[in-house]
Amino acid sequence: MTSEMIGYCGYNCHLCAARSDDIALRGKMVDGWKKYFGLANYTAENVKCDGCLSDGVVADKVCQARPCAKEKGVKNCVYCDEFPCDKMKHLISGREGMLVYCYPKTTTITEEEYNLCMRQFNSMPNLLRMLVESGKMPPWVGNPGEAD
Repeated sequence: MTSEMIGYCGYNCHLCAARSDDIALRGKMVDGWKKYFGLANYTAENVKCDGCLSDGVVADKVCQARPCAKEKGVKNCVYCDEFPCDKMKHLISGREGMLVYCYPKTTTITEEEYNLCMRQFNSMPNLLRMLVESGKMPPWVGNPGEAD
């Protein structure tokens, strides 16, 4: 889980415990997914994932963004002319949105739980950065907090 891997949808695959060989760590992550997101179909065994940019095993078997991006040959959905499409819109998320969306379950979330169970889905900063890099958004957008 060390080298950076940003998924086609902007997820931080490199931060995801699903890429770990440690089954206990994956189990803790899955427990958090059940607690905060209600995702009951994942187990420590079936969540093992090589990251969506790899040609290996992926945890999300129903993802439509990955096969579409691979077929189109784009390094990220942002670079597709159809961005944001219905295949990936529901995958766009930010830290604040996840914490509020999962409220009141998140009132007692620890930083460790957030880092293990949610942080990998904080795609908004990656997507905004790539939109700026691709020239699809103005440069000031890449400076979060400055326009608040």
